[in-house]
Amino acid sequence: QVLLVESGGGLVQAGGSLRLSCAASGRTFSPWAMGWFRQAPGEEREFVAAIVWIDGATTYADSVNGRFTISRDKAKATLFLQMNSLKPEDTAVYYCASGQAYSVYKDSYDFWGLGTQVTVFL
Repeated sequence: QVLLVESGGGLVQAGGSLRLSCAASGRTFSPWAMGWFRQAPGEEREFVAAIVWIDGATTYADSVNGRFTISRDKAKATLFLQMNSLKPEDTAVYYCASGQAYSVYKDSYDFWGLGTQVTVFL
């Protein structure tokens, strides 16, 4: 079993920055990839970014490309999402996920955190 715990969400003005963290634990934690997804009220959960755990290869949704950066600290089993130039439309609950596929599809991920709220105001 893998436990994922997100932190770092909050309230920020448009144009500002936040850094999300996702701490992983569990004896079976050995992902091929991890990802960030987000879900706004009344919307489907959508892909934000993913990273291959071993070599750090990354991919991003078009809506965040150039503004967000996904990274990881393998030694600390921690995933990060640096979010810059935030917009009101980035407001959502942000979830981290781990799995055995490098994918933009949420069904490809096996374990999920409970999420952290990000709210961007004008």
